[in-house]
Amino acid sequence: MAYDLEEQEQLENLKAWWRQYGNALTWALIIALLAFAGWNGWKYWERKQAGEAAVLYEQVLKAAEARDVERVKRAATDLEGKFGRTAYGQMSALVAGRVLYDAGDLSAAKSQLQWAIDHGDEAYSHLARVRLAGVLLDEKAYDQGLALLKEEPPAAFVALYADRRGDLLAAQDKRDDARTAYRKALDKLGQAESAMRQIIQFKLDALGTA
Repeated sequence: MAYDLEEQEQLENLKAWWRQYGNALTWALIIALLAFAGWNGWKYWERKQAGEAAVLYEQVLKAAEARDVERVKRAATDLEGKFGRTAYGQMSALVAGRVLYDAGDLSAAKSQLQWAIDHGDEAYSHLARVRLAGVLLDEKAYDQGLALLKEEPPAAFVALYADRRGDLLAAQDKRDDARTAYRKALDKLGQAESAMRQIIQFKLDALGTA
């Protein structure tokens, strides 16, 4: 009998607890399930976006390989407009920028590289800065190019920034500053990057001794 009373008391306690906390627990469970469903939906959407972006990126690469400038422009603009948040959109801008630069369309090349700077993740953005500074070098817009590279970048891009600064400074006949920039680039480059080291050393030697 005592056992039955104890069970009944526990049951009453459970009912009281459920009256107090049951609704909150139910809502917490519902929210958790909705969050889980939302996360799965988001991952599906991401995969779908990446798949469609990959198809368009392939079109950009094929157009680039064929040197079809107009098709590169259309495909890159389409990809960046629809899937600009994906890595494919950012890579597309860099590819298009290179093709357009090689074709002599500097204005369009600059637009693509600026898009990559504005919308790209850190790595793509810094690479686009270096490339855009190179286009500005060709246009003799030296101060604009240097302004793009005025901030110290992450370690992986220090050598690229310094090398491009050296190019811009050398073009302005600021030989001492250019030497300093090239030496910094050499200092930050790994020994394994022998080809780039040789190019920078050649540019440094071309400036003559201080």
